[in-house]
Amino acid sequence: MSPPRPPVFAPLPAHPKLSVVVPVYNERATLKIALDALTAKRIAGWELEIIIIESNSTDGSRDIVLGYQGHAGVKILLEDRPRGKGRAVRTGLAQVTGDVVLIQDADLEYDLADYEKLLVPFTANTHTFVLGSRHGDSLFIRKFDEQALHAFVLNAGHWFFTALLDVSLGLTLRDPFTMYKVFRRECLAGLTFQSNRFDFDWELLIKLVRKGYKPVEIPVKYTSRSFKEGKKVSMFRDPPMWIWAWLKYRFQRL
Repeated sequence: MSPPRPPVFAPLPAHPKLSVVVPVYNERATLKIALDALTAKRIAGWELEIIIIESNSTDGSRDIVLGYQGHAGVKILLEDRPRGKGRAVRTGLAQVTGDVVLIQDADLEYDLADYEKLLVPFTANTHTFVLGSRHGDSLFIRKFDEQALHAFVLNAGHWFFTALLDVSLGLTLRDPFTMYKVFRRECLAGLTFQSNRFDFDWELLIKLVRKGYKPVEIPVKYTSRSFKEGKKVSMFRDPPMWIWAWLKYRFQRL
C-alpha cells in the first residue's frame, strides 16, 4: 500500500521561526561551547527559539544550562531524572512554537553552519521533512582512531539497519539515524510518541514517513566522537530496542 498523500502546507511566513530542541545530559566538556555558538547563531530572515531540556546531569551540566536562563529566545526545561534522550526530545517537542523544528545535540559532532542549507527546502516550500546526512563521500560515518573495531561494528550496524528501514518503507536513504531531523511543526499533528532512548529516532522517522512525509537528505559536516569521548549509544542494549521499534512502529496503526 502506498503511503498517504501528505497535506500541502502553506508557504512559511515572511519571518519564520525555527525551534531548536537541545537534549542535555552529562555534556559538560562541550556544552558551553555548543550553547554559546547556538545562542549566538543568526539566520537571515529567521527567528530562533532554543529549547534546552536538561535531564538532571551528574557532571555539572545543569549549572551550565542555568547560566542561559533569561537569555532571549531560550526556554529551559528541567527534568527531575534522566529518562533517555528520546524522552528529553519528546518533552521539548511538546513546547515548540516554531514553524520548523530542528533537533540539536550538545556534543559538537554536528556543525551549526549547516543550518542555512538544511532550511533551504523549507523556504523554497519544496519539502516538509529534511535529514542532514553524515555520509559525505564516504561509506563510513564513524572513524575512531583509538577504537577502530567499535567504529567498524557501528558502521556495519548502520548499513544493516538502514537497509531494513529502506526496504520496509520503500525509501533510498543513506542516513536515516542522523540527529539532524528537521521538519515542519505541522508534521507532528495527530502523532504521539512513546520512545525514551535512541529508538526515538526510529519512531519519529517511521511515523513521519508513514504519514506521507518523504524526507530529502542534505549532506552535513560530521565529526564522530568515540565511546571514550562520551558517546552514549550502547552497542548491546540499543540494537534490540531498535529492532523492536521497527516492528512496533512500522506495523502498528498510526
